[in-house]
Amino acid sequence: MLDKIKEHKKASVLAVLLLVLILGFGLYQYRNHKAAEESARQLVLYGNVDLREVSLAFKNSDRISDILVEEGDAVTKGQVLAKLDTADLEHRMDITRSQIDAQQAVVDKLHNGTRAEDLRSAEAKVKEARAEKDFLASDYQRKQDAFEASGGKSVSRQVLEDARTKLNVAEAKVNEAEEAQNLAVAGPRSEDVAAGEAQLDALQNTLKQEEYTLSQSELIAPQDGVVRSRLMEVGDMASPQKPVFRISLNTKKWVRVYVKEGDLGKIHEGMDAEVYTDSDSKNPVKGQIGYISSTAEFTPKNVETSELRTALLYEVRVYVRDPENKLRMGMPTTVKIGL
Repeated sequence: MLDKIKEHKKASVLAVLLLVLILGFGLYQYRNHKAAEESARQLVLYGNVDLREVSLAFKNSDRISDILVEEGDAVTKGQVLAKLDTADLEHRMDITRSQIDAQQAVVDKLHNGTRAEDLRSAEAKVKEARAEKDFLASDYQRKQDAFEASGGKSVSRQVLEDARTKLNVAEAKVNEAEEAQNLAVAGPRSEDVAAGEAQLDALQNTLKQEEYTLSQSELIAPQDGVVRSRLMEVGDMASPQKPVFRISLNTKKWVRVYVKEGDLGKIHEGMDAEVYTDSDSKNPVKGQIGYISSTAEFTPKNVETSELRTALLYEVRVYVRDPENKLRMGMPTTVKIGL
């Protein structure tokens, strides 16, 4: 009787084990079938978030006087991020402005022509020179008459020659005064006016260049983004070759994933996709396939797939709409694409 009970228990245990095996195998088959169906309806890929960056450097070379943002700060387009020391430049601009004022006065004088006072002065000098010439001419004539009448006894030849020399000088002074009067009446030459205006334009252009240089002494954010790296400090000598900040732009983000050749025909540009992160696996970020590489490459080591890392795959970029700024540079993601 006892043996029969034992045999019955063994049979019951075997039956239970057999049932468990059958149920387990059935569940395994069901899951495989579901996974196959899901795989046929959906392509799952793995990758990392990528985005555009910009390195910002000053256009001018000078000492940095202020740095207004720190690493991790969100910045907006047009925001001032850093400033250069502009004391020397502002001093040079003051000198240029003074030179412009002085040259402007010269140009105004050239355009206004000769003043009435200067014209009267030139006329008076002509009259004075002519009066002196007339006096010396009369004196010379008197001495010449005396020389000829006395045969050189009352007036010597030397005295006569001195009088003639003084008369020649007086005539030259009359010519000089008349030329000066003519120039005063005619006013400045057109060439002098053009030269004065050209010099004024050159000074004004110099000031414009200095004003532009001053405007470049502030480092401005070109677009909305986040400061990833602060590469220089206050007091450092800035130059166009030395970036001060590296900024990640918020304008466009994408997830870089890799697809096997066998799955390449299942996708195309424009297909919708959902991007999941480990930090928020319930709420995906919406995206769209925007780029599919035409050449295969070795899978990067930071991309996790179920295949060997040495497999040749094709790069695909899934561009995302991330208004809440959930995705960060390099963040690992899972991308699901409905087929």
